Amino acid sequence: MGNLSLKKFTQFALVLALVCLGVSYLPEILTFGGLIWSAASPLIIGCVMAYVLNILLIRLEKIYFPHSSKPIVRKSRRLVCILLSFVILLTISMLVINVVLPEVASSVTLIVQEIPRVWEEVRVWLIANADYIPVIQQYLEQAEFDWATSLKKAFDAVANSAGDVVNSAVGIATSAFGILAKLVIGLIFALYLLFGKEKLQAQGLKILKAYLKPDQKEKTLYVLRTVHESFSNFIVGQCTEAVILGGLCALGMTILQLPYAVMTGTIIGVSALIPVAGAYIGGALGAFMIFTVDPAKAVIFLVFLLILQQVEGNLIYPRVVGNSIGLPGLWVLAAVTIGGGVMGVGGMLIGVPMSAALYRLFADHVNGKLETK
Repeated sequence: MGNLSLKKFTQFALVLALVCLGVSYLPEILTFGGLIWSAASPLIIGCVMAYVLNILLIRLEKIYFPHSSKPIVRKSRRLVCILLSFVILLTISMLVINVVLPEVASSVTLIVQEIPRVWEEVRVWLIANADYIPVIQQYLEQAEFDWATSLKKAFDAVANSAGDVVNSAVGIATSAFGILAKLVIGLIFALYLLFGKEKLQAQGLKILKAYLKPDQKEKTLYVLRTVHESFSNFIVGQCTEAVILGGLCALGMTILQLPYAVMTGTIIGVSALIPVAGAYIGGALGAFMIFTVDPAKAVIFLVFLLILQQVEGNLIYPRVVGNSIGLPGLWVLAAVTIGGGVMGVGGMLIGVPMSAALYRLFADHVNGKLETK
């Protein structure tokens, strides 16, 4: 008993000493951690690429002559399916770059161009309907807002804060080259991971078996499986749901003869990649663009989008995404809000599948506790 108590005291003292050292040298530790993160970023990018490509790879390998026993088919299955996965992902990326981004850029340009005219129309309408508030009417009549001068001042401020043009161009070029180099290294690392994933999986299981007890090993594998299922189901479901919602929006607007049908449907589809809030953000942009053409049609669009959102929320999302991740709508909204506040758009995307995994693990733990009572 004495030796056991001494051992526990030694372990506690060691942990306490490490905590004290960590607090004392926290800035240095954070700086060193930032350097490690920056150096490892290409490998992290490669892991993300490999994970996304593996979702396609698994499905393609089930299609590529799955029952064939020919040596050439078995040997070529992994290579062919990896190439197909890469081609599909590259095609989707090029589609986004060549189709979606120009539409989004056009919509932003349109909004910027139409803001002065809409503001003037709103001001005139308020003047005409604000007789019962003389102070506001007088203020609106005297209010003059020079949009051209304001935009020029904004651009001048940006230009002045940018510093020397040559240095800025060099910095941008260096940054672009660095990003490209990281992407290339990440892609090579992703290919290594995909070609050797079975070997890496076997090595991981061997490490778990060597350092963990059997029950700890099974719990660890269960957690990893749960997290993987949540992320893969979310990625597939969210992309499918975004395509369906954007397509239905464009089709419905075309039938209703609303302007900017393709552009608005594209924005709705892209913004729908952000759970819960994304479609509303896209809807607000679409409504403003339509408002610049015909305010009455903007109201029709909002009514149509509200109906479409109800159909999507009650029929499409639960079947395509909701059931696959098993996270109630309340917690989806909470995950999007907290994730967005911490990490921006990336946090919105990561927060939902991570919350789904934690929700499932916690629910299983609670149910296990209740069963033992």
